[in-house]
Amino acid sequence: MAEKFSRWDVVDYLDTAEDMALYLDACIEEDPGDGSLIRSALGDIARVRGMTQLAHDTGLTREGLYKALSAEGNPAFSTIFKVVRALGVKLHARC
Repeated sequence: MAEKFSRWDVVDYLDTAEDMALYLDACIEEDPGDGSLIRSALGDIARVRGMTQLAHDTGLTREGLYKALSAEGNPAFSTIFKVVRALGVKLHARC
């Protein structure tokens, strides 16, 4: 009998708001400067929270959100800001 493996998905481990915040912080810290990790983290958190609800809360389409938060996406800052606010995430600057 062959072993069956499933693809690892971070979404399976983002159980609490604190988990999501720590994950986003880590991705912000490790982002190579092109926003790819931040975009990916927001997409993962959006999947946990529910893309349909996020679309409703942001006024954007589900398809538009999936595209904007994909690896190939290049969302406007206003889109990122809408997503961040709808997810209840707070961004802070510190030195």
